[in-house]
Amino acid sequence: MTTAREIMTPDAQCVHEHDDLVSAAKLMASRDVGSLPICGEDNRLKGVVTDRDIVIKVIAEGLDPREVTAGAIAEGKPVTIGADDDAEEILRTMGEHQVRRLPVIDGHDMVGIVALADVARALPDRPVGDLLQAISID
Repeated sequence: MTTAREIMTPDAQCVHEHDDLVSAAKLMASRDVGSLPICGEDNRLKGVVTDRDIVIKVIAEGLDPREVTAGAIAEGKPVTIGADDDAEEILRTMGEHQVRRLPVIDGHDMVGIVALADVARALPDRPVGDLLQAISID
């Protein structure tokens, strides 16, 4: 079966946990992505920041995104997938946590990002349709 390593986007660029959210937004814009992994000084994954996080948790709350760091809005332990986990595990994890993107970990190192679109290209339509329905429920 197809693994995360085979379908992921490799070399995902991190935003540093101490970078402000304007820097994070500029990096998202330059890479044409809606989320970035947050990495600490030890280069380990600390979380994920999305464009929605910046809008809802910062701008809508009247905070200054130049003064809020990426690490400050990271919540809990990030949901990840192992590089050698198969597509079924990717779908299960995405559905369970209602996410469309997962950082891919090999040991302690982040090696890429797998998105719902990556899985959709690799699998038959039915499992992807089931997942899309599961993560779209409010």
